[in-house]
Amino acid sequence: MTPTATSKKPAVCLVSISLGTGGSDRSCAHLSQLLAAEGFEVHVAVLNDDIKFEYAGSLLNLGAYKKGNDSLLKRYRRMRILKAYLKNHQISFVIDHRAKNHFYREWFYKKFVYRSVQTIYVVHSHFLETYFGKTPDRFKALYQTNWATVTVSEAIKERLSETLQLRNLQCIPNAVNPHWKVAAKEPATIDNAPYILAYGRMHDAVKDYQFLIESYAASQLHKDGISLVLMGDGPSVPQLQLEVAKQQLKDWIQFLPAMPNPFPIVQRALCVTLTSRYEGFPMVLLEALSLGVPVVSLDIPSGPSEIMEHQKNGLLIPKREVSLFAEALRQVALNASLRNALQKNAAPSLARYAPENVAATWTKLLLHGPNSA
Repeated sequence: MTPTATSKKPAVCLVSISLGTGGSDRSCAHLSQLLAAEGFEVHVAVLNDDIKFEYAGSLLNLGAYKKGNDSLLKRYRRMRILKAYLKNHQISFVIDHRAKNHFYREWFYKKFVYRSVQTIYVVHSHFLETYFGKTPDRFKALYQTNWATVTVSEAIKERLSETLQLRNLQCIPNAVNPHWKVAAKEPATIDNAPYILAYGRMHDAVKDYQFLIESYAASQLHKDGISLVLMGDGPSVPQLQLEVAKQQLKDWIQFLPAMPNPFPIVQRALCVTLTSRYEGFPMVLLEALSLGVPVVSLDIPSGPSEIMEHQKNGLLIPKREVSLFAEALRQVALNASLRNALQKNAAPSLARYAPENVAATWTKLLLHGPNSA
């Protein structure tokens, strides 16, 4: 039955790998809060026992059923638990945030686990293999039967439309979370020296922190007493530490672990940087700007050019060239008048991402279908 504006709002279940790692997990947790505030009955199902971000609604922690060595049979049992949960709670919509790169697994989810509910798949990355595997045409048929496929940026929506001709596409960006400002007021576990910040998963093949380290070295900002802070966990930390030693900057580049509350450190930065090779919707930019912190980002696919306006709320660098990025770092770090102007414009530039606007768009999608007026 298709819900109407006058009927009781349907029960929804958000499905995610976890609620503890990365921007997509954080946005999923926040979406649960937005939908609960809109009056939906909200459920959240996670596949891994990793829950750090605050969420709303009832939780099904499938990760708690993982004991000892995992097996195909154990995975099947967990899928049956999820299927029974959806039926018992009369879920109308599944909003699935998982990466999807194994066709037969996703076919099984669609035809067995989600068989009796409407599905909405959220695509968080411009790198199509993450959500469509190496055979995107095979996945296309699964996506075509969705109530909607939601992209977090217009660039992803355009790519899916052009390359796969998907129907029922709608772009709904992630929302600013008012909690970030509250959390930023807590004490920061860092000294008071001025610093530039980059944070996120330390996976250099995607995030290209090595480029940032080279740019910082070229900027010579350490001679002005300005350090670089890299905050996050991941497999590339040892390699990046070797690069810092190679650049002879161990006294000026600090590594911090990922933190449940990064916002006090974000708010005290001179600027936040983004040097990824690709993104979907880079939450670090949204988080920094909402706290009034200017950003320096490469113009990559996708997200930065939709969030940023060059020389208004940050500096958007068109090419992956060390000299260009180094100069941009120097401009923001050393030019106080420019930095103050960027800071002044940062938060007001995010009206599109206000939680009430994003929540209203999701509500229209769930009640009326994609791209409803």
